[in-house]
This record gives sequence, structure tokens and C-alpha cells, in this order.
Amino acid sequence: MLNINKNANANELKVVLEGRLDTTTAPTLEADLKGSLDGVTKLIFDLEKLEYISSAGLRVLLSSQKIMNKQGAMVITNTSEAVKEIFDVTGFSDILSFE
Repeated sequence: MLNINKNANANELKVVLEGRLDTTTAPTLEADLKGSLDGVTKLIFDLEKLEYISSAGLRVLLSSQKIMNKQGAMVITNTSEAVKEIFDVTGFSDILSFE
């Protein structure tokens, strides 16, 4: 199960994820983001309450990063130890920006 809370402020969009981002929930997040990134120059993912991320979830973050490279910046904040370890093991720590 994944809860997605979006908070838009001018050109900034904050996406708070809670639960599991996996093959079941990644398409929901991807669809949700598709219409939300127009005009956004800063995308923030708050992963404080994200318990798990799979390769499908990583793919959604990577595609969001590619979009944001063209129109602004993307950062990931409040990563838990378990999720941070997945980023480290997969090499995503080097690709994505963390705060």
C-alpha cells in the first residue's frame, strides 16, 4: 500500500510517500506524477515514511529525474536507513540528489 500526498507551492511540488513503492504501487505514482509536473521547477520527494522501494519504484524516480533535468531540479529528502541502503546498493545514490 502506498499513500501519495502532494503539496504544490508556486513552481515547487512536494510529494510525500508513505508505505511501499513496489511493482503494485509504482504505476499509480507514475500516473499521478504525469499530469503534475507541468511548470514545476523543483520536485521534492519526502521519503520519511517510505518503508520499501523496489526496482519499479526506482524506475519511477529515475524517469521523474529525467523530466526534471529538463525543467529544473529534483531532490529526495528524509530517506530512512532501509531505503537509503537500497539507493546505495543499486547505485542510485550517485544518480539522484539527496538533502
